[in-house]
Amino acid sequence: MEGKKLISIVTPCYNEEENVVGCYEAVQRIFKEELSDYEYEHIFCDNASTDGTVRLLKEIAQQDPRLKIIVNARNFGPFHSTFNGLLTTRGDAVLVSLPADLQDPPELLPAFVNKWREGHEVVFGVRKGREEGFFLAALRKLYYGLVARFAYLHIPPDAGEFQLVDRVIIETLRGFDDHYPYIRGMIANCGFRTVGIEYKPKARKKGFSKNRLYHLIDQGLNGLVSFTMVPLRLCMFFGLIIAVSSILFSLVTFVLNLIYFREFAPPGIPTLIVALFFFAGLQLFFFGVLGEYIGAIHFQVRKRPLVIERERINFDEPAPVSSGQHSADQGFDRSG
Repeated sequence: MEGKKLISIVTPCYNEEENVVGCYEAVQRIFKEELSDYEYEHIFCDNASTDGTVRLLKEIAQQDPRLKIIVNARNFGPFHSTFNGLLTTRGDAVLVSLPADLQDPPELLPAFVNKWREGHEVVFGVRKGREEGFFLAALRKLYYGLVARFAYLHIPPDAGEFQLVDRVIIETLRGFDDHYPYIRGMIANCGFRTVGIEYKPKARKKGFSKNRLYHLIDQGLNGLVSFTMVPLRLCMFFGLIIAVSSILFSLVTFVLNLIYFREFAPPGIPTLIVALFFFAGLQLFFFGVLGEYIGAIHFQVRKRPLVIERERINFDEPAPVSSGQHSADQGFDRSG
């Protein structure tokens, strides 16, 4: 029906053959029963799955043109793949990331849409009470607290990429040129009116998470480095403290030797200790200073492609070839 608003949903996936059909059906059911006044497109961004994920999606796409598929040439990671998918959306509002395993519940989408209609350009989900182990939950809480405390802008704690954003946010994100996009931070950097809705994430029912501890650490460090210079400055100040402490130690040792006229350590040992810690501290201090400049250059010069695509399904136009987006196959299937 002409005049209906379009909602875009982006789902990154990698070896999720047990979940993609259920994810598609859940979104279809919500728009049929609760959001019938809206059109939608559901974009699956596949990171070169090695199971039957792409085959299942293609079977659905043949019957439903609202399902669109981007297949990457290799696994570029969830952030790259999701951000690339965002740049292809056409919706008046966009659900930034709906996980294929439905740990973030799609049933929350109608509430997101209501808040968006009230005038909020960003509606984000706030995770409360994850169904996960104590250690991982504590680690996440610590990380979100660090980012919220030290970032140079306000990034809502306990909020991920499960957000509904207005078209103006997507168009603003096109101006970002970051090889490793920290999406929630980039959205927060856009500003505009925001509101959060609390929800309890669900435990994964099928398959297993492809995010290992290394990937979580890598993504976490990217979030810290992308929106705060605190790690570099901590190195600088820590080095300065060590250097000053070594000087104070040498002064105290000198005064004690003058007062008591005897050595408190074998000759030469205090000198070695002072020299070792002084120069180690001085090196850390200068590394911190250099890190400030290297970090600034690092953010500016990263120009590799965001992803390289192998094919697209159910898209009307090929991807624009640019520094941020590159298509490896010009023979896209644009059926539907």
